[in-house]
Amino acid sequence: MQPINKKFRINHEISVREVRLLDKDGEMIGIVNIRKALDIASESNLDLVELSPNANPPVCRITDFGKMRYEMQKKAADAKKKQKHTEMKEVKFSVNIGKGDYDFKVKHIVKFLNHKDKVKVSMRIKGREITHLELAEKIMNDIIAEVEEIAKIDQRPKMEGRQMVLILSPNIN
Repeated sequence: MQPINKKFRINHEISVREVRLLDKDGEMIGIVNIRKALDIASESNLDLVELSPNANPPVCRITDFGKMRYEMQKKAADAKKKQKHTEMKEVKFSVNIGKGDYDFKVKHIVKFLNHKDKVKVSMRIKGREITHLELAEKIMNDIIAEVEEIAKIDQRPKMEGRQMVLILSPNIN
């Protein structure tokens, strides 16, 4: 079906001579004159709705337009509900992090990845730590080694100002 925000032409807004007509059950009636199609629709107290204006001749259906629009809105709302929104979680490290803190933060990264969220691992580099970037790179490589089975690397570790950033996303198998 078409999106809800699409403007359908109904009844007298349809300005062609002939249409391919479908009845209220979706059965093909055939190619008929527009006046005859409007008469059939008004006899059954329903609307003539143009479904496919670009077809030759355009496809129209006899239906209750209000009900059709309501069902399309409901379908769109259900589809929106079922969408999975991935979030970007951030875990911050420092260059001189202890083993316990490191393990705790890596556990959180694993948990986020298992919940299908992206993870941004950032390492703030303060003061004179900038002269020892190899320590920051080593920690980032250790993180990559620990999560390589469950994650793929969207962005390798790189410097952004005074912090090193790594972006991981869940490995969907």
